[in-house]
Amino acid sequence: MTEPTPIVACQSLNKVFKDFWMRDRARAVSDLSFEIRPREIFGLLGPNGSGKSTTIKIILGLLRPTSGRVAVFGKPPTDVSIKKRIGYLPEESYLYGFLNARETLEYYARLFGIDHQTRKRRIDELLDMIGLTGAQHRPVREYSKGMQRRIGIAQALINDPDLLILDEPTTGLDPIGTRQIKDLIIQLGQRGKTVLLSSHLLADVEDCVDRLVVLYGGRKRAEGTCDELLVSQDRTTIETDTLDDDTVAEIDRVVRSRSAGAKSILRVAKPRQRLEDLFLDIVERAKSEQLATSGATSGGTTAAFLRGEEGDALIDRLVSASDAAPEKAATPSPAAQPGPDTSLIENLVKPEAPSPAAAPKAPREPAKVDDSVINKLVDTGDSTEDRA
Repeated sequence: MTEPTPIVACQSLNKVFKDFWMRDRARAVSDLSFEIRPREIFGLLGPNGSGKSTTIKIILGLLRPTSGRVAVFGKPPTDVSIKKRIGYLPEESYLYGFLNARETLEYYARLFGIDHQTRKRRIDELLDMIGLTGAQHRPVREYSKGMQRRIGIAQALINDPDLLILDEPTTGLDPIGTRQIKDLIIQLGQRGKTVLLSSHLLADVEDCVDRLVVLYGGRKRAEGTCDELLVSQDRTTIETDTLDDDTVAEIDRVVRSRSAGAKSILRVAKPRQRLEDLFLDIVERAKSEQLATSGATSGGTTAAFLRGEEGDALIDRLVSASDAAPEKAATPSPAAQPGPDTSLIENLVKPEAPSPAAAPKAPREPAKVDDSVINKLVDTGDSTEDRA
């Protein structure tokens, strides 16, 4: 069985930035090769300055590589025809501050040529999803950084892309927004979208990606799935309900007696709740108390067009229409059929009565002229000549 063609393929990619004198100033990417397969959530990890954003800009065709090859959907990244299939969230949200959230999404939707009805539905769904429905008419320049990040994510999704590229998507977001973005990425992957996620926040990536590449200094340092890279081969974890000291000591004795070498239980501790879970729990309790907030809300469900429900709804409408069609097309029996309705024909054939507006108008009487005004002007002219 042949493997599917990768969505993104980078082979021996190099990018060197030069100064005015064409001397090498910085090597951002060095001999980088990787593939992103269809329906895969791919992580591009590394510290600041490791070449993540440069690699993404090369994939988008915004930068040209110094050497190496790049293919996106089997075509060069500069091919304009593939742009409509890509959604991109840059590291910094470049938005027009004088536009509000709805106008911003309307602008980007028009760039993709989306029709009016689809535009309106998607904008409403995205605003609800990112929690900015209540602030949709405020200018973007009044938004906080996290709120601008939310609207940036919405514009990256407005065209329902096949390849979604997210460069540091959780920068500036609160834990609620961060959790929502991670859930959205997972849901898009389950629907069959291909996602390239770039971040230096490892906890955000660990929960989402199928495979990942770790960069440092522009070079690939590791590649594989999370299990291949994260599973420790020299430790074993056993998790149970709460145990008393005597039981723990007995387990330790069994481990020592049945293991080669001086092996024993290294640590016994109670599970610790994650800070993210604690934070979200506090927020949910505050929301249940209906406490007011002037910022972005936690947002609604994922937009229907991103969940792929638009096609299901259309199919349901077509099926229901086809089931109802035979009933409407059924003709009554000859006995029940009424005779021809001749009233419409008679109304069309019957000559129309002339309307009052079409009646001939009576001739108007000539308007009477006041001769006294003319005489007065003539008299005035004569007196002027006499004085002259």
